[in-house]
Amino acid sequence: MDNCLFCKIVEGSIPSSKVYEDDRFLVFRDIQPAAPVHVLIIPKKHIGSMDEVAPEDFVLIGEMHRIAQDVARQLGVAESGYRLINNCGPDSGQAVQHIHYHLLGGAKLGALVQSSDSHAL
Repeated sequence: MDNCLFCKIVEGSIPSSKVYEDDRFLVFRDIQPAAPVHVLIIPKKHIGSMDEVAPEDFVLIGEMHRIAQDVARQLGVAESGYRLINNCGPDSGQAVQHIHYHLLGGAKLGALVQSSDSHAL
């Protein structure tokens, strides 16, 4: 995708602080970290969101989970715990239209979402 921020990071036209890279994936540090450890795990193949994953991409998505395990170990948060987040669509807060996981750890993490009147029964 011509205007995709993450595709530009993959091609190298936008720099990133790489943590891991192979022929299918890139992991790099988030520029606005929400935890002491906060990296983004992306496939190099452009897929807009989890909702756009095609049947032929399911193996790739599974492999992203293995990458998450490996990177959590590499960054020293596997034993203490980490959070793996995928935002899908505008209501979730997905800011970049390229499927990605946030891996956060390195501290005791708070609640995933805040209470609001919109969740009241």
